[in-house]
Amino acid sequence: MKTPWKHRRESGAAQPDKSSNELAQDRTDLATDRTMMAADRSLMAWIRTALSMISFGFTIYKVLQSLEASGKDLGHAGSPRTVGLFLVTMGTCAMVFGTIEYWTHLQSLRSYRNYPIWRPSFVIALLMSSIGVLLFFAITFGAL
Repeated sequence: MKTPWKHRRESGAAQPDKSSNELAQDRTDLATDRTMMAADRSLMAWIRTALSMISFGFTIYKVLQSLEASGKDLGHAGSPRTVGLFLVTMGTCAMVFGTIEYWTHLQSLRSYRNYPIWRPSFVIALLMSSIGVLLFFAITFGAL
């Protein structure tokens, strides 16, 4: 009686036998791919968090600024600016820290496998960092 494995091998359905080094390299490649995908997911989570904080900070700034312009007393003269700056700064810092963390992971994984530097999530993170810095300066200097 044939075992199922022998039957598959004889019918040609199984992969040719690989050496232990080839199997180890396949497993290392798959593990590296999984780690890279996990780093991408983590960076996308940083992007979502930073985008929420930056957009909420900018929205609060504009709403409080319009309330202040309509004559409502907000307590402190600089409160719309302070609240907006705080949230935009926190979002921008989160984006920069997440991008740095991703960059270090990417560099360490590139020693195992050649991944392109300009991955989509990394490009978006750099754009978000730039937008956060621009919004910070726009709120600081009253350009908006």
